[in-house]
Amino acid sequence: MTQYVYRFGGGVSEGGSGDKNLLGGKGANLAEMSSIGLPVPPGFTISTEMCTRYYEEGQAFPDELREQVAAGIAHVEQITGKGFGDAADPLLVSVRSGARVSMPGMMDTVLNLGLNDETVKGLADTSGDPRFAWDSYRRFIQMYCDVVLGLDHDAFEEALEIAKEDKGIYLDTEMESEDWQKLVGEYMRLAEAELGHPFPQDPQDQLWGAVGAVFGSWQAERAKVYRRINDIPGDWGTAVNVQAMVFGNMGETSATGVAFTRDPATGERAYYGEWLINAQGEDVVAGIRTPQYLTTAARQRAGAKPAAMEEAMPETFVELAKVFDLLENHYRDMQDIEFTVERGKLWMLQTRSGKRAAKAALKIAVDMAGEGLITEEEAVLRVDPGALDQLLHPTLDPEAERDVIARGLPASPGAASGVVVFDADTAEHRAAMGDDVILVRVETSPEDIHGMHAAKGILTARGGMTSHAAVVARGMGRPCVSGTGSVAIDAKAKMFTAMDREIGEGDMITIDGATGEVMVGEVATIQPELAGDFGQLMVWADKSRRMRVRTNAETPADCRTAREFGAEGIGLCRTEHMFFDAARITAVRQMILAENEAGRRTALGKLLPEQRQDFTEIFTIMAGLPVTIRLLDPPLHEFLPHGEDELQEVADAVDVSIDTLRRRVSELHEFNPMLGHRGCRLGVTYPEIYEMQARAIFEAALDVAEKSGEAPIPEIMVPLVATRRELELMKAVIDRTADAVFEEKGARVDFLVGTMIELPRAALRAGEIAEQAEFFSFGTNDLTQTALGVSRDDAGRFLGTYVDQGIYPRDPFVTLDVEGVGELIALAAERGRATKPNVKLGICGEHGGDPASIAFCEQVALDYVSASPYRVPIARLAAAQAALGKAL
Repeated sequence: MTQYVYRFGGGVSEGGSGDKNLLGGKGANLAEMSSIGLPVPPGFTISTEMCTRYYEEGQAFPDELREQVAAGIAHVEQITGKGFGDAADPLLVSVRSGARVSMPGMMDTVLNLGLNDETVKGLADTSGDPRFAWDSYRRFIQMYCDVVLGLDHDAFEEALEIAKEDKGIYLDTEMESEDWQKLVGEYMRLAEAELGHPFPQDPQDQLWGAVGAVFGSWQAERAKVYRRINDIPGDWGTAVNVQAMVFGNMGETSATGVAFTRDPATGERAYYGEWLINAQGEDVVAGIRTPQYLTTAARQRAGAKPAAMEEAMPETFVELAKVFDLLENHYRDMQDIEFTVERGKLWMLQTRSGKRAAKAALKIAVDMAGEGLITEEEAVLRVDPGALDQLLHPTLDPEAERDVIARGLPASPGAASGVVVFDADTAEHRAAMGDDVILVRVETSPEDIHGMHAAKGILTARGGMTSHAAVVARGMGRPCVSGTGSVAIDAKAKMFTAMDREIGEGDMITIDGATGEVMVGEVATIQPELAGDFGQLMVWADKSRRMRVRTNAETPADCRTAREFGAEGIGLCRTEHMFFDAARITAVRQMILAENEAGRRTALGKLLPEQRQDFTEIFTIMAGLPVTIRLLDPPLHEFLPHGEDELQEVADAVDVSIDTLRRRVSELHEFNPMLGHRGCRLGVTYPEIYEMQARAIFEAALDVAEKSGEAPIPEIMVPLVATRRELELMKAVIDRTADAVFEEKGARVDFLVGTMIELPRAALRAGEIAEQAEFFSFGTNDLTQTALGVSRDDAGRFLGTYVDQGIYPRDPFVTLDVEGVGELIALAAERGRATKPNVKLGICGEHGGDPASIAFCEQVALDYVSASPYRVPIARLAAAQAALGKAL
């Protein structure tokens, strides 16, 4: 019989930290903590394999699972001495999800399970605290109705608020036993009215309902969105952890908290976290009550008055600090820890590698390498390349004027400006329309995940540094300011008020996640500094990687940025972008409208000095590094006007009749321009175009070599080649032009001629094409389009559905389709090298900046990847990780 249930606690540990794929991160770490002797409430984990089977078999539980769960419950009963469903001394359990990677807030949890109208009395007697027992019961009913039964959470919250208003109190902790007992009755009436039957009283029914809800939450919309955003496969499934309850809400000697062994926002080596006396864990993360600081130093820095845990429970804090150090040294990483103190007894409920901001990830990795906890190579592997994007864009200028209207908690670093929106759907809609938006909420919930991802930043009125908004924002790299209690939000009216100023939907604000400030209007920014920890990690990454990293750039500004970010050349210079300049477009149009070659050459003669200057600037900035220049690629009609007003304006500018212009536009019209008269097909038809560009390249290279003494390395790329003969013809034009220029100038520079592999036929015939090519550059944007038969510009209408339904694991225009497009690349590389072993191979599509795609490039041993300037550091780190992963 397959084992689906794995026990932990009480000297038993059927698993460990290496079993995350089977037991999920939470279950594996609970077993690991048990095995090293930490105080962990006993329990058991239902494996991720059962989740997969659950969906395969129509969401049913097999008999062997029921038998194993019964044995798991017996294991917990034996250790605790309590009985599940025992009216006199009831065992209560929590039921929590636990995927193999952390998905904070995305899946469901049920606490205090096992309470009913009889066991609540037993809990009151055994605890000696009826108030605590009835408070626990009302929490369970509310959570179970929400998570398992799908009832409206707000209805229960409203009943609670009415009860407190009637009593004239503000805090939940001011409610007395009789108040909670009365509220439980109201909750029962609400539940029965909605369900059509009474709230379930049998603990076994409660347990299986909760297990089903946790499995069901794996396919909840918010979980799907989170997985899509974070590239988590949908077939991994989640484990279910059933664990004996320990209670932080049993009075002033009890507490609960969430802590990190280092600061997840800055990486500082200091305990960081929040706690609440007389509370359960949900109170801390939900932002219902304002949590308190763990350490005295943190409380003093914040100017807060409530005592820190270090002050209020000094002995327990010392014990907790020892656990922090033990866990960090054991796992050799910053830990995110949940704990409960029950009447002075410390219990550990969870540990996992903590989510952290990019700056913190860098500092922690570099510091831990310096401390000897990890190696330099491990430090390189610890930082998510995609997270570097948080560090590569401007931040607020500290000298800029700031119209500050509120201050909250600096929950996730970075800064963002945008128009205010008050719900996730609007955030997603306006972002899709091109607006930068700031999502403003009283508090976020998992259902807001799509809006949080679409927003540039998040502002909440409630919640602490470990609230849902804070944790998710840090994981996404979004700036977040939480706990801005001075901000009064009226979501229905689509406005908020701060310092007597009203801010409505569509108004511009700026938030600073580093300071917690909220400002009216847009605040100026400054460029990031890429020294310190960032620079050190890049040094280690460059030592580890094999592939070179180039950039896609054609403007001087982009070239300089790429060099600053460590680019080792240009992998794609798109010359057509140069032709759209207002000062040149007239000459381009004259060339297109010319009736014969002589007319085209006259117009091209006007463009030659402009092109030469373009390449002179680029070669100068790149200082002897290789520069791959793609000759003109787009169809000619893209350079021509289409509106009637613009037609007349262009006709006047190029001195042709409007009828002639209309005729030429009509002649150049194509039904499918992507597959039409473009790329090398233009060069075959009008070789004088490529001849002009080649001359500009060679003249610029010679000029720069003479002035700087450092010869550029031009790599001339012929686009859209499908056959050997096409490249042969174009190479002859380029070589002939080179010979002419070198003879005229009395000097030479080395150069390469190659092609962009962006058609399936080119990949299949790469062996023949390599006879003429000195390099291949895989243009994966178009290769993906032509291989899949999908237009990138139109795919957004349906690709999301395709990913959701598992047709493609990820958007193939973001992450390379390894099974299809990747197979073509691997085949072309193999056949090209068979013909010419030293053929240079690179990738220049947008996939060149995607870490998962870069890992594939390492597998097929490409020589370089090329990415947009701001993604060069990402590519450097990803290339290093790919090389280290391959070495391991």
